Amino acid sequence: MTTELHILAWALVLALIQVLLPSVLRSRETGLGYNASARDKPAAPPGKLTGRLMRAQANLFETLPVFAIAILITHMVGREGPLTLTGAWLYIIARVVYVPVYAAGIPFLRSLIWVVSLFGIILILVPII
Repeated sequence: MTTELHILAWALVLALIQVLLPSVLRSRETGLGYNASARDKPAAPPGKLTGRLMRAQANLFETLPVFAIAILITHMVGREGPLTLTGAWLYIIARVVYVPVYAAGIPFLRSLIWVVSLFGIILILVPII
C-alpha cells in the first residue's frame, strides 16, 4: 500500500474523530433524555465550541471526497510521485491542524490552513490531469 493510501486511511480516521467530537459535546448540552427521545422538538442552539466543531466537520466533508477520489485515481493509474505525496501530506497535516485552530476561533490562520489543504489537493491532481 502506498503512503498516499495510508494518508487517505488516516484522513478517514480524522473524519470519524470529527464526527465524534461535536457529537459528544452536543450530547452533554442536550442531555441523555433528549438524545434518547424522538427529537420532535428542536434542541437549543449548540454552544460556541460545539458549533465550531460542527462547522469544522462540515468543512472537512466538503473536501474529503475530492481528496479521496484524487488519491484513488492516482493509485489506479500509477501516477504516485513526489507531487502526490507532498499534496497528501499537506492535506492531512492541514486538516489535523485545522480542527484545534477552528475550535479556538482563530479566524485568519484557520483560512490559511484551509488554503494549504486545498493546495495539497491541487498537487495531487496535477499528475492526473
